[in-house]
Amino acid sequence: MNIIFLTLVEINSVEERGTYSDLLRKFRNEGHNITIVTPVERRKGISTNFKKKEDVSILQVKTFNIQKTNIIEKGIGTLAIEYQFLSAIKKYLSDTKFDLVLYSTPPITFAKVIEFFKKRDHAYSYLLLKDIFPQNAIDMKMLKEGGFIHKQFVKKEKKLYQISDTIGCMSPANVEFVLKHNLEVNPQKVEVNPNTIQPVVFNYSEGEKSGIRTKYDVPVDKKVLIYGGNLGKPQGLDFLLETISETKNKDIFFLIVGDGTEFLRVKTWFDSNKPTNAKLLQRLPKEDYDKLLAACDVGLVFLDKNFLIPNFPSRLLSYLEMRMAVLAATDSNTDIGTIVEENKCGFKVLAGDQRQMQEKLNLLMQSNLKEMGLNSEKLLLNEYTVDKSYQLIRDKIKNV
Repeated sequence: MNIIFLTLVEINSVEERGTYSDLLRKFRNEGHNITIVTPVERRKGISTNFKKKEDVSILQVKTFNIQKTNIIEKGIGTLAIEYQFLSAIKKYLSDTKFDLVLYSTPPITFAKVIEFFKKRDHAYSYLLLKDIFPQNAIDMKMLKEGGFIHKQFVKKEKKLYQISDTIGCMSPANVEFVLKHNLEVNPQKVEVNPNTIQPVVFNYSEGEKSGIRTKYDVPVDKKVLIYGGNLGKPQGLDFLLETISETKNKDIFFLIVGDGTEFLRVKTWFDSNKPTNAKLLQRLPKEDYDKLLAACDVGLVFLDKNFLIPNFPSRLLSYLEMRMAVLAATDSNTDIGTIVEENKCGFKVLAGDQRQMQEKLNLLMQSNLKEMGLNSEKLLLNEYTVDKSYQLIRDKIKNV
């Protein structure tokens, strides 16, 4: 089967670890022909190009700067990428017929590209819905609800749902949200297809874990609660910083590792408050981050309390992979915390409720973290491996 994957994520190799590269590697290993269309931002000075690498075709399309840039260029770049992708595809992939077009959100602006493959190749279209836009921008007050720009994006969102043969959502709450707010969408074409990975086993002795902690000047005699990943507005970082300030339990140490639009603000807070129970590290290489993660005790998930959409951060999978207990502080609409509690992996907290947070932190310190970690591994193997995503998509193609 010939498969083309459209993404805003810069993918240079399917051998790298990640939710998309793991899935695409699985398809390749099962004998399918994979073509990835991925952006290369203009700041890198690389022209649009096509190459074969590791038995996978990669079409890099020169785009405007989309990540870590001002909102004007980001907006223009997001709108322009549809035409840039289509132009490059017509130039470099005119002789290849595709059976499946696979794509993820963001962005919601790939409709013309998808329609091109459906019309030219009669390809099956499968959407991996990772981001419900523009509602998330409304939740974060980045767009005015009912405004002209909002209405235009809603049209694009509905068009994307309409031309998708299947919509794979990250969790049951996401399925419910999509159907509730898009009554024109046929429920039969919406299913749960969550973030998935190819798990790697990390077995470090207690001595090795102590050595890793010492390398980063992290206490070896405390329970380390780590927040790893993007530091941006959606994460509700004020509540994370408030939690650090309000936590008096001397057995707890917070470790924040990441980067993003809010990193400097978080760093300024650390420089000003100089907390003795927490440490901030900027983004680490994936291999180094995994080693550090494996030496910690509890994984933290934070989401802004104002979200109406049910986010399901992929960082959860890293925590489950490391056999860690999880503490999820989120809005009331996502089901990530409920899934964590139901599977006895940890606890959930309503973002903004500091009293509840302190109760759950103390409860964690009294719990069997090793047993919770084993439950985390079980949940990962049962629900979040690439084998599951692969089979869901493969079954759809078989039934066509």
